[in-house]
Amino acid sequence: MGRDDGHVRTGGPRTADAEAVVADCGVYADGRRLPGRPPVAEAGNLARATDGFVWVGLQQPSAADIAEVAAEFGLPALAVEDAVKAHQRPKLEVYGDVVFVVLKPVRYLDRDEVVDISEIAMFLGPHFIVTVRHGDSGVLRQVRRELDALRDTEPETGGVALAAGQSAVLYRAADLVVDGYEQVIENINVDVDEIEAQVFGPGGDDHAERIYKLKQEVAEFRRAVQPLARPLEQLMSVDVPHVPQQLAPYFRDVHDHVLRTADAIDGLDRQLNDVLQANTARVTTAQSRVALRQNEDMRKISAWAAIALVPTAIAGVYGMNFDNMPELRWEYGYFAVLAVIVGVCVLLHRLFRRNGWL
Repeated sequence: MGRDDGHVRTGGPRTADAEAVVADCGVYADGRRLPGRPPVAEAGNLARATDGFVWVGLQQPSAADIAEVAAEFGLPALAVEDAVKAHQRPKLEVYGDVVFVVLKPVRYLDRDEVVDISEIAMFLGPHFIVTVRHGDSGVLRQVRRELDALRDTEPETGGVALAAGQSAVLYRAADLVVDGYEQVIENINVDVDEIEAQVFGPGGDDHAERIYKLKQEVAEFRRAVQPLARPLEQLMSVDVPHVPQQLAPYFRDVHDHVLRTADAIDGLDRQLNDVLQANTARVTTAQSRVALRQNEDMRKISAWAAIALVPTAIAGVYGMNFDNMPELRWEYGYFAVLAVIVGVCVLLHRLFRRNGWL
C-alpha cells in the first residue's frame, strides 16, 4: 500500500494494468522533457534523481485502474475517490503536501446549443503531478504539447511559467480552461442575438422552448465557472504547497478572467430573461389579438343570425296550414308581410351597426 505522506514510492515492479489507463507519462527537468516514456514505477525515482517532476496523465480511470498509481505516489484516498467519480465542483484541497485541484473545461456545441462540460482532477506533490481527465477536452493535450516543445526551444513568455515545475502545468491548464470559457461566451452570445432578432422580428412564433433550453445551459455553465474563483484566490495567496511565488501574477490574471466570465454569464442570463419576457408579451398580445378578432367575428355572425331570424320566424308562422289565420285572404297581406320583414331587418341592422356589431 502507498504512504499518505504525498512522497513518491520506491516500490517494486507494477503490472501492465497500471499502464493501461496512462495516456502519457513523462519526466521533466529544467523545464524540458527527458527522452522516452518511462514506466510509472520508474518515473518517480527518475524525477527525484534529476530534481524534476513526472507528469502522469490518466484518462477516465476506474477505482481499480488508479489504485496502483495512487499507491505509487501516495495520493489521498478521499481525493482519489473524487477524481474517479468526477461530477465535482471546481475546488482546491490540501492534504499534507499533496494538492488536489478540480477544473471544469467547457465547450459549446453550437449545432445542438449545448454546453459540454468535462472535468480534470490534478494531484500536485513533491516531484510529481497526476492528472485525471473525464470527458472530451483537449486542455491537457495542449499543455503537454507546449511543455514538450520546450525540449528544443528556449523558454519564453508562457514557457517561463511552464519551466516553473509541476505547478506550471496547473497554471497553464487553468489558463486554457478559462480561455475556453471566454470562447463559449462568444458562441452563446451569437445564439442569444439570433433569438433576440427572431423574437423582435416579423412573425408570431413562440420561442420560449429554445430560450428556456439556452437558459438551462447558461445555468450549467455558471456552475462550472463561478466556484473556480475561490481556488484561484488560494493559488494567488502563495500559501499552497508546490506553488512558487513567481506564479502568483499568472494565477491573478486567470482569476481576473474568471471574474469577467462570471459577469458575462450573469449578463447573458439577464438578457435571456428580458428576451423571454418580451417573447411572452408578444405571444400574449398575438393571442389576445386573435381572441379579439374571433369575438368580432362571433358578434357579426350573431347579428346576422338575429336579422335572419325575423323573416324565418314570420315565414314560419304564415307557413302553417291553418284555415282561420288573420289577413290570410287579405289582398295586400303578402306585401304587408314583406314590408314588416324588411322594416324589422333594417331596424335591427341599424341597431347592430350603432353598437359596433356590424
